[in-house]
Amino acid sequence: MKMPMWLLRLWSKAAPRRSVIYIDGDEVLDDVKIRDVVVAREGDLDWEAAMKCPCGCGDTLRLELVPEARPRWQLSASTKGHPSLHPSVHRIGGCKAHFWLKDGKIYWCV
Repeated sequence: MKMPMWLLRLWSKAAPRRSVIYIDGDEVLDDVKIRDVVVAREGDLDWEAAMKCPCGCGDTLRLELVPEARPRWQLSASTKGHPSLHPSVHRIGGCKAHFWLKDGKIYWCV
């Protein structure tokens, strides 16, 4: 169930930050916990990031990180393991969520 935007914004201010979990392999599992961003890594190359959609719809978002992919995202993590994604994530289908992930927190776009 998708939550109302006012509730999502309120919750994103109080919610704990997300953290990054790295796994070896070329594919991210679909069983991702709500507070995690799981990154598939092979050697020093990050392939794909996966996270649950923060709107509450329950979908797992898969974001390409390899430079050759289109669209692709850049992932960075703070020293405490809190992820940031660039550019914003904008779902065209499904729940149509549009947000930034910065330092482990969700910032909603209007």
